[in-house]
Amino acid sequence: MPTQAILAAATALTLAQGSPKPLPSVSATTTYHRADVNGVGIFYREAGPRDAPTILLLHGYPSSSRQWDPLLPLLADRYHLIAPDYPGFGQSDAPPPGQYTYTFDALASTVEALVAQLGIERYTLFMQDYGGPVGFRMALAHPERVTALIVQNANAYSEGLGAKWRGIADYWADPAAHPEQVDAFTSLEAAKQRHLGTSPDIERYNPDTWADEYAILARPGRREIQAALLYDYRTNVASYPAWQAWMRDHPLPTLVLWGRHDPSFIVPGAEAYLRDMPKAELHILDAGHFALDEATDQIASLTRDFLGRHLGSQKPSSAPGP
Repeated sequence: MPTQAILAAATALTLAQGSPKPLPSVSATTTYHRADVNGVGIFYREAGPRDAPTILLLHGYPSSSRQWDPLLPLLADRYHLIAPDYPGFGQSDAPPPGQYTYTFDALASTVEALVAQLGIERYTLFMQDYGGPVGFRMALAHPERVTALIVQNANAYSEGLGAKWRGIADYWADPAAHPEQVDAFTSLEAAKQRHLGTSPDIERYNPDTWADEYAILARPGRREIQAALLYDYRTNVASYPAWQAWMRDHPLPTLVLWGRHDPSFIVPGAEAYLRDMPKAELHILDAGHFALDEATDQIASLTRDFLGRHLGSQKPSSAPGP
């Protein structure tokens, strides 16, 4: 058969079958914003329809809202997602300590003010690492606003503290005598190990992740910011009993996702949640501290299932927010 005839036949077949449908994707729905919150510029990511249930995603150290990038498009067809950068992190402003008090109380107050400014009255807290202290403070201050909890390697129990916290406790007792703890905490090697942990599959990790995080840590003034927050972390450990009591008093739907290869927050800390939230759903993942590094699909599937059962899964009517 002549070439032209073959091409004509192929074209006719394509037209008869109809044009191929595009692959479903919501990756383009993430948008990037800045808001002035009490004089501090706060950067945040937003995705999904604004009339859908809101999920507030609170990042860990030394990351930013960027850590949620793999997850946002996998949830944005059903849920409204807000992921802020705290002051001193990511793309948010980093005022010097003399102009902003770098405590977890202050971070929580700033995020709460952002949420109020955006007109969000109810939300699920998705907390990772530092997101735990920020989120639990918000929950204790306004329990009526929290619809559910998703906890990913965000510690609330003393048995969840790994061995490295013994050295940090020395820093809490006498900061001036232990500057090496801050040096180690803010180093490139620490940023790398915070991702790799004890994972046997280090080839699955993108080194750009910790290189980018360290580039922000290395900016002028950032060491002082992180030293202040590291020192203030002692208030989180002291607050564990209050957070635990709050969970007992507010038995919300709770999903606990925990990377087993995290030397900072170890698996007994995940299991301890069941003491105060016996109906919580616990999944120990073959992943590290930043479990999305290795278990994006699993986390997305577990999260969608959990949210669908507890918040509903009716597709919102509106388009994603601009």
